[in-house]
Amino acid sequence: MSTADSNSPDRTEEGDDAGLAQQIRDISEVPAVEVITTGAVHLMSAAAVKVGLADDPNAEDLKDLDEARKLITALAGLVTAAAPEIGSQHAGPLRDGLRSLQLAFREASLIPDEPGKGPGEKFTGPVN
Repeated sequence: MSTADSNSPDRTEEGDDAGLAQQIRDISEVPAVEVITTGAVHLMSAAAVKVGLADDPNAEDLKDLDEARKLITALAGLVTAAAPEIGSQHAGPLRDGLRSLQLAFREASLIPDEPGKGPGEKFTGPVN
């Protein structure tokens, strides 16, 4: 395995330290609610693609319900845990998107899960 040459002109130790310090300062300025909602939106987008909702002619080829289940469950856990912290103004739209994904998953499944057993339903309760 090779490693980056620490003596190369574009990767100085001082430059790396300054870059890291700038990244730390940048992230320290981002409110927690923004980090949480951004993470949720990324999970939501990935789940939408995996459940077959991509706005693409090949959407059916991108469908992967096993992966969608994991993403929706992770999203449900995040939204449920974060809701008291981020408030209803931010949690409401995330819950709506989550519910839409759960319903789309149920619709896309050849063999639907029992009520309460679908992706994320251990956190949200049954969705129908």
